[in-house]
Amino acid sequence: MCLVALAHRLHPRWPLVLIANRDEAHARATAPAGFDPDAGDVYGGRDLVAGGSWLQVSTRGRLAAVTNVRRGLEPEQARHSRGWLVRDFVRGDAGAMQFAEALQPQARTYGRFNLLLWDGATLAFASNVPEPVAMPVAPGLHAMSNGAFDASWPKSAHATRALARWLDAAPDARESTVTADILAPLFDALADSAQAPDERLPDTGVGLALERRLSPAFIRDPVYGTRCSSVVLLGAESVLFAERRFGPDGVAAGASVDVLPRTSAPAAG
Repeated sequence: MCLVALAHRLHPRWPLVLIANRDEAHARATAPAGFDPDAGDVYGGRDLVAGGSWLQVSTRGRLAAVTNVRRGLEPEQARHSRGWLVRDFVRGDAGAMQFAEALQPQARTYGRFNLLLWDGATLAFASNVPEPVAMPVAPGLHAMSNGAFDASWPKSAHATRALARWLDAAPDARESTVTADILAPLFDALADSAQAPDERLPDTGVGLALERRLSPAFIRDPVYGTRCSSVVLLGAESVLFAERRFGPDGVAAGASVDVLPRTSAPAAG
């Protein structure tokens, strides 16, 4: 996952609205959004190489999302896949801050990560770059990509602006009545492939040419690019999880929209 924008407690029906793009090598084996065969209440995509995920929800009202953090071109040397943080939190019962704080002593054993955790009541952020950190996330619009939380990268600003516009027009409707037309502006924003001007690019140590290539919200490339776009609406009664999937060069490769009934009350934060 390389771009996440979210609205925390800004809509009367959905305390959390999240939109995201996952960028990854097209050759990496992946399962599309669906129920986890080993955990019946867990839904989302699955990495079939390391066994974790980039974005999953639980019908118990939990959510986790992770991105990597760019630090030059050096390969990572980590014992644990960051995708297991998503898997472990969504399957578990710990509160968001409890999980984030307990993670700190071993945070550096995972690949470089930015992590969002929602337990139904509290939203938390954790990272291991540049130092391990755990903190609650205040209500409002936020973005997470491959740098600091809420860093003003062009694609992050683009996604949060689009989400703000959508919230202004979004209906106060049950998740089961949300149509494709209602979600279309969010997917349109995630599909933006415009390259950012050089003066607005971050410097993550990968060189100007690669910064340019990675700057759009949606990356079209035959080898590494956007693999899926997701929209998640977390309500009190159900969770809507919509996903559009893509192959090399951004060719459409499938889509799904599922509304998952909530099975229990959210955990305390």
